[in-house]
Amino acid sequence: MQQKSNRIIVTVIGKDTLGIIAAVATVLAEAHVNIVDISQTTLREFFTMIMMADMDKATVPFDEIKRRLNTKGEQMGLRIDAQHEDVFKFMHRI
Repeated sequence: MQQKSNRIIVTVIGKDTLGIIAAVATVLAEAHVNIVDISQTTLREFFTMIMMADMDKATVPFDEIKRRLNTKGEQMGLRIDAQHEDVFKFMHRI
């Protein structure tokens, strides 16, 4: 039986502005979620990022982390979403 992953995928899309990566990293760090990998790019004035994070030592549940990220996105005019890695893989399989 395959063990369920405790990693999440965080995606960010929106107008490029100062401090996006720092803001997302702060939300995760405050919940003791470790960033494992990150890829970001700016396409003209648009910012996109995908981040993998490990929740093994998280101090709050996934739903609360997702809520905090969504709130931060609303404050910054961005779309920030989080999904369990297993859900993300299932949705993007070929």
